[in-house]
Amino acid sequence: MTIKGNAFVLGATGQIGRAAVRALVADGWEVTAASRRGGRDEGWPAEVRSVAVDRTEEGALAAALGAGTDVLVDVVAYDAGHGRQLTGLAGRIGSAVVISSAAVYQDAQGRGFDTQDEPDGFPDYPLPVPETLGTVAPGDTTYSTRKVALERELLAAGDALPTTLLRAAAVHGPYSPGPRELWFVKRALDGRPVRILAEGGRSVFHPAHVDNIAELVRLAAARPGSRVLNAADPEAPTVAEIGAAIDAAMGVRSETVLFEGPPAKADMVGYTPWTTPRPMVCAMAAAERELGYRPVTGYAASLPGTIEFLAAAVAGRDWREVFPGLARYGVDFFDYAAEDAWLAAR
Repeated sequence: MTIKGNAFVLGATGQIGRAAVRALVADGWEVTAASRRGGRDEGWPAEVRSVAVDRTEEGALAAALGAGTDVLVDVVAYDAGHGRQLTGLAGRIGSAVVISSAAVYQDAQGRGFDTQDEPDGFPDYPLPVPETLGTVAPGDTTYSTRKVALERELLAAGDALPTTLLRAAAVHGPYSPGPRELWFVKRALDGRPVRILAEGGRSVFHPAHVDNIAELVRLAAARPGSRVLNAADPEAPTVAEIGAAIDAAMGVRSETVLFEGPPAKADMVGYTPWTTPRPMVCAMAAAERELGYRPVTGYAASLPGTIEFLAAAVAGRDWREVFPGLARYGVDFFDYAAEDAWLAAR
């Protein structure tokens, strides 16, 4: 195989990073996998070079880059400071691919992910959301504002460091720190016979499998440019459709109980990590046009790997301990007693 060049993946042992390393190696890149501990994924080939890098240490990233790299993939860039860190190394980086988030978008009324908990604060996005839709203002107070600040830094330096920014939707797949699929997978593992869904089960938060994001990384690495692209799966299933797909993949049959409107604040019965009163769906036409992108997997097809990972991760352990990112929702997603009380009162 012809070597395409050198690729340096920062955040390589995270959920997206693992898949990005695999995709780049398969495409002919010599890959350096950088993470805080310098770990490895068992699925990586032996030729992947692992290095320990803490980007917060002065000069650490520059030292790890050495003479430079043809493409740097940054999975863990978070704010304007990280943007400046990368642009400050522009002379040693041919191009970059940086993971951003669909959380940056706002609707025509200025509502976005940061206003969801306010009265009538949930955004009413156009369907699907194009990359041209406005974003929240850059800042340093929330995840969304920090991601916008990161984007602005990198886009402003596009001549010196061509960067593809990938606005990832609801990321899913193995190694997720906050796996939404656990809501259904654990119920199947527990033998829970019913799934109660608010909003009529119609909630949609567009998923993005790590392998599809990795495919976008692979394509962007080979076609440098200064651009912003959405990153999402070929389909955007409703939460009810997700539940049916997971049950089918696990070989279980359960009853789905739907009710209109939001879950009650007191018990949050019917609430899931996907629950929204309005859909969020990302347009993928730009990625198809600019990179020739075609998804490598669909939602249902990707589920076996996710389910296997989740079942092994929670076996004999408290789900909150295993997945603190999911626990941050502040909801007991598996309060079966509250569900039984709700069902009895119907």
